[in-house]
Amino acid sequence: MTRPANARPFTGRHMTAILVAFFAVVVAVNITMARLAIGTFGGTVVDNSYVASQKFNGWLKDAEAQKALGWTASASLDADRHAIVAIDRPDATARATARHPLGRAPDIALDFVPVAPGRLRSVQALPAGRWTLHLTIDRQGRTMRLMETVK
Repeated sequence: MTRPANARPFTGRHMTAILVAFFAVVVAVNITMARLAIGTFGGTVVDNSYVASQKFNGWLKDAEAQKALGWTASASLDADRHAIVAIDRPDATARATARHPLGRAPDIALDFVPVAPGRLRSVQALPAGRWTLHLTIDRQGRTMRLMETVK
């Protein structure tokens, strides 16, 4: 293959420019991804993983006892962004803490009032966005814990 007469030869400067541009793109992408990862990480899941591992079997035992209760419950948001808890026990009470999944907003304590048998509505509305509800449902001295993500 012949080269056109007006074509410039490929030199070391061209190769250097290509390598510098390639690595500049790689470094820019890495910096961008690292900043996004750091900016969206809300913190730790547990403060001390060793202590959590020591409590794990107790948590499993509590979960089995809760399952043995036979209760079913779910949480959602209504149109006004109030949390709604539906439970198959009409005389249950509930309280909850709403936590932002990325830790960007302070926790919100929620109190509930009955609106129908087996249906509770939070007094406080939640701000826009996704929230994780850490619910505690009580009935006749027995307790059920539930985590639900709502948006």
